[in-house]
Amino acid sequence: MDYVFLALALFVLLALVMTGAWVMQRQTRNSGWVDVFWTFGTGIAGAIGAMVPLGVAPWGRRVLVAALVLIWAGRLGSYIMMRTRAITHEDARYARFRSEWGANFESRMFWLLMIQAVVAWLLAICVTIAANNPHALAPGWTVAGIAVFVISLGGEALADRQMHAFRADKSNKGKVCEAGLWGWSRHPNYFFEFLIWLSYPLIALAGLWWVGFVALIGPVFMYVLLDKISGVPPLEREMVESRGAAYRDYQARVSPMIPLPPRRR
Repeated sequence: MDYVFLALALFVLLALVMTGAWVMQRQTRNSGWVDVFWTFGTGIAGAIGAMVPLGVAPWGRRVLVAALVLIWAGRLGSYIMMRTRAITHEDARYARFRSEWGANFESRMFWLLMIQAVVAWLLAICVTIAANNPHALAPGWTVAGIAVFVISLGGEALADRQMHAFRADKSNKGKVCEAGLWGWSRHPNYFFEFLIWLSYPLIALAGLWWVGFVALIGPVFMYVLLDKISGVPPLEREMVESRGAAYRDYQARVSPMIPLPPRRR
C-alpha cells in the first residue's frame, strides 16, 4: 500500500508541476518553459521517490540515486532555462502546434502536458525502484551505474556547449552544425539523455533483484520517445524545412542518434 500511495502522490505532484508549466507558457506565450518545468519536476519527483523509506534498502543507495537525479535535473534544467530566457521566439515544435491548433491550442496544450506528466511519472518510478533495491550495495553494479551516468552527463553537456558555441557565432547562421559530437551524431544530446536513464537499472539490479528489471522501462521508453516520437522526427522536419539540401546532405552522412564515424560524401 505504501508503494501505491507514493506512486499516486508522485503523479499528483507532477500533474501540478505541468499545470504550472501550462500557466507559465500561457502567460509568456513561450512554451519553452514547459521543458524547464518538466525537467525540474522529474528530478524533484525522482528524488522524493528515492528518499521516502519504503523498505530496507540501504540508506547509501537512496542518497546516491537521489543525488544522481537531482544533478541531472539541475544541469539540464538550468541549461534549458537559460536558453529559454535568452531567445525571443518560441520553440519550433510548440510554434507549429500553436499554428496548427489555432483557437484550440490552449486546451490541447493542457492535455499534452498531462501526457508529459505521465512520462515524467514513469521515469520517477524507475528512479524510485533503483533506490529501493533491498540488497546491499554491490560495488560492481553501483560503479557501472555511476560510470554510465557520469559519461552520459558529460557527453550531453559537451554536446550542448558545442551547439551553443556554434549558434553564438553569427557567421554560422543558416548553416548545419557539425562541430565535435555533432559530426558523429545528428542528435548527440538525445543519445546521451537516453543513456543517462540506463544508469538507474544498473543500480537497481544489484543482487539481481528481479524488480530491478522493471527500471529498464526508463531507458527503453526514452529511446523510443526521443528517436521515434517527440525528439528526432519533429526536429528533423524543422531542420529540413529551414536548411534544405544542406541538412539532407547531413542526414545522408551522419548517424541519427548513436554516435558513429560519419560516412564520406
